[in-house]
Amino acid sequence: MTFAKESLPFVAPLGIAALVLLLFGQLPAALFLAGLAVLVLLFFRIPKRQAEAADGIILAPANGRILRIDRSPALLNREGDVQRIVTFLSVFNVHVQRAPVSGEVVESRFTPGRKIAAFKAEADSVNENHLTVLRRENGDLIGIRQVAGLVARRVVCRLLPGDLIQRGDLMGLIKFGSRVDLMLPDQYEILVRQGDRLREGDTVVAKSRTP
Repeated sequence: MTFAKESLPFVAPLGIAALVLLLFGQLPAALFLAGLAVLVLLFFRIPKRQAEAADGIILAPANGRILRIDRSPALLNREGDVQRIVTFLSVFNVHVQRAPVSGEVVESRFTPGRKIAAFKAEADSVNENHLTVLRRENGDLIGIRQVAGLVARRVVCRLLPGDLIQRGDLMGLIKFGSRVDLMLPDQYEILVRQGDRLREGDTVVAKSRTP
């Protein structure tokens, strides 16, 4: 297991403070801060994933529990709407996100906003979020929206338009509690249900109905 580089600004001050307290003989306080540093570090953990699946299989981009499966506006201003799988990430979940498919990044757009509770239906439209759209080799568009929550302070996406990414590659992360929406065209059969728990880059959530 490795850890995201974004952990350093949070973990380093806690570790330094714990060391200083220890040098001054404040053992209980030092142990408290050291334990807190470990907990924060675990939040930024990056577990190993195999991300092996047949072509046309969609893997979960996020680790968490499915809040609902509904509809969302079309991607890239196309007509009609698309299927959406909404996953809630608690502070105990892995908070890195992985590409659900291989493809080219055709949109990577950050939108500033509020930070209401991520489980609320309107969170995707009013909260800080980052939308990434991947185009598969067959032309299908797959959307991933990282949404900040009540505790989350920042959405991080490492992808830029034109990047080529493989299924299971790291996309970014959301700091401290959040939500991730996965948008799929109707030619994909959703294989999960509300309440299911997902593992990013591992759980199969949908498959293409066409070759």
